[in-house]
Amino acid sequence: MIYLDYNATTPCDLDVLETMLPYFSLKYGNAASKTHPIGWQADEAVKIAAKQISDLIHCEPEEIIFTSGATESCNLAIKGVYEKLNQFGNHIITCVTEHKAVLDTCAHLEKMGANVTYLPVNQNGDISLEQLELAITEKTILIAIMYANNETGMIHPVAKIGAIARARNIYFFCDATQAVGKIRVDVTENKIDLLACSAHKFYGPKGIGILYINRKRPRIQLSEQINGGGHQNGFRSGTLNVPAIVGMGKAANIIKTEQYQAQLIQLQQWRDTLEKSFLKIPNTKINGAATERLPHVLNIAFPDVKAERLIGVLQNDLAFSVGSACTSANQKASHVLEAMNIGAAIQEGSIRLSLGKFLKEEEISIVIQKITKAIEILKMDSDESLKY
Repeated sequence: MIYLDYNATTPCDLDVLETMLPYFSLKYGNAASKTHPIGWQADEAVKIAAKQISDLIHCEPEEIIFTSGATESCNLAIKGVYEKLNQFGNHIITCVTEHKAVLDTCAHLEKMGANVTYLPVNQNGDISLEQLELAITEKTILIAIMYANNETGMIHPVAKIGAIARARNIYFFCDATQAVGKIRVDVTENKIDLLACSAHKFYGPKGIGILYINRKRPRIQLSEQINGGGHQNGFRSGTLNVPAIVGMGKAANIIKTEQYQAQLIQLQQWRDTLEKSFLKIPNTKINGAATERLPHVLNIAFPDVKAERLIGVLQNDLAFSVGSACTSANQKASHVLEAMNIGAAIQEGSIRLSLGKFLKEEEISIVIQKITKAIEILKMDSDESLKY
């Protein structure tokens, strides 16, 4: 099977796994154990990983808080800010195409008294910066806009959003889960105050992520969401998952190599090859094509077939998605494509192909061949059914 669902998760790099293994058995210390060398060894490993990750997103190691993944990081950032600052303001601004980790968290806070503005998007998935500025009130405490969309790959104008937030003295939280490891992410340059990401999106292990917390503007205070010991400067309690943290650090370090950067260039070339080939099929449409996109993501619609049927025909050959893996269990229409005001036929025929570094060049032509043939078969079946 050819894997084309790297936005859902990536295979763990073997170099990452090899780096992690000693910390399960040989270097088994608790990083919070400060009275003996076994604990010191674990603590040092965590510090090294924090430095590797901070180098990747251009911050200080002390600004990295380890979590169980981006979903927890989103909860900690949004709930943490609201619970600390709601006495001064209860208004949060986000976007209708955010990941459910952000949307569901905002919906929860609305029940607690938060006032949330959900910015609309145009047909490309872009927000209006003018609408963003108009939405700001004296009660606004947080702007939560993702770096890049997980379904279409659309990249938001993060630097401009950060500048708007900074000028109005509002915290800017960015879910960069799909961006880190795919494009350059600089929290300082883009004036990001809080940023979430997960290791398993860039060839690290599952179950580990980070929340970057800006310590300079002024030092941000969050309400702790997991209590029990005051670990990680009181932001997130719990024994650190040292093997996974080491793995995330190694994965972050690999991203900075020339070989990895060359692979990203290759993925964009393959993405463009797929796009050009599929656009030869009548009525085909690229969702979000008229905007800046992640280099490895293609959200493409074949309006003459249903995506579920296409997946059914190809399920033994190709692994790809009709949307976000985190919401696929609900079997609902994509809230992202709905928000982009895309017609029902295009939504029903849309699939997401996300490429990764373990893909082989010869597999690209196989993907084109198999998808093209499957569409021909499904369209023939549909034409036959119309006769009766």
